[in-house]
Amino acid sequence: MAFSVKGLFSRGGPVIPVVRLSGSIGTGPGLRPSLSLAGVEPLLARAFGIKAAPAVAIVVNSPGGAAVQSHLIHKRIRQLADEKDKHVIVAVEDVAASGGYMIAAAGDEILVDASSIVGSIGVIFAGFGFEKLIDKIGVERRIHTAGSNKAVLDPFSPEKADDVNRLKAMQQDVHAAFIALVRDRRKRLADDPDLFTGAFWSGGRAVDLGLADRIADLPTALKEKYGDKVEMKPIAASQGFLRRRLGMAAPGMAVAAQVEGVVGALEERLLWERYGL
Repeated sequence: MAFSVKGLFSRGGPVIPVVRLSGSIGTGPGLRPSLSLAGVEPLLARAFGIKAAPAVAIVVNSPGGAAVQSHLIHKRIRQLADEKDKHVIVAVEDVAASGGYMIAAAGDEILVDASSIVGSIGVIFAGFGFEKLIDKIGVERRIHTAGSNKAVLDPFSPEKADDVNRLKAMQQDVHAAFIALVRDRRKRLADDPDLFTGAFWSGGRAVDLGLADRIADLPTALKEKYGDKVEMKPIAASQGFLRRRLGMAAPGMAVAAQVEGVVGALEERLLWERYGL
């Protein structure tokens, strides 16, 4: 993708592209504004494609979400940083928790606010059980499967110990991979027994634990590193892309997307509320 670098030094100092990654992480349907590799790849490509820029800044504000998408975004940032030889500065706003912290860990330097919420290095699966409800209203659940594990954790059937154990084993695998990633990226972690329990901390405590580097805002940090004439250049999705996304669905599909969007918004609201936001 071609990108003009004209004006990168128009003010006598370097221009640092800034990519904002805000929201829950996943491949939400319809117009749900969630973060995914497919959604952020064009922005990352544009930012890292500016040859004259010595660094790329990424602003993270995310309570987490899908583990795979979090990891894919993390890996893509590191791939581009290595390919383009760019320093990556991550600035955390309100929260970088769970998958949000996994993305933040792609930074060579992590800046936080004293009141940022950082951490939650763990794995969660949440659902509901409706088996007693359907009994009360006289509904019979009928399931026919080919494969003994096809109906694992069915919300309308009683929970089975074997199913829960299988889920926990899978969670442990994902958690171990998350821990390994953090240990690889953060070389000065404190020896704290709560570090990988899913706990989260304020920005100041995150610095003490080695999860972040220092308390600083992005403009000040960039001026300290690149001089007073440094300029931040926001990298945002084009209006053409947004218009295509809004207009690409047929009327029936658009209604379905709106319904799914409401459900997605409720799910995201629950993620944010966990951190009091």
